[in-house]
Amino acid sequence: MAKLITETVENEPYQYYPLGEFVVRAPGVCGGRPTFKYTRIEITGTLDRLAAGESMDEIISGYLNKVSREAVIEAIQLISSQFVKSLPQLETA
Repeated sequence: MAKLITETVENEPYQYYPLGEFVVRAPGVCGGRPTFKYTRIEITGTLDRLAAGESMDEIISGYLNKVSREAVIEAIQLISSQFVKSLPQLETA
């Protein structure tokens, strides 16, 4: 697991484990589920919105631009790489 990072944000300590540049797991935030850094916006909710047909621009606008396009792309890449890693190996003939 990544190293716990501590930063000061708006004069308050903010601790997180980086999963990428924009996606983190912060103790005490959203039950430790992955969120976008400096927010309480869970990446799964964003991915659900994309799957439901919302455009990336609509989602980013809905988050008042607190989440960038690059952050959403990183979340997609993280989830897809974890999915592929979790697949069992197929036997070859």
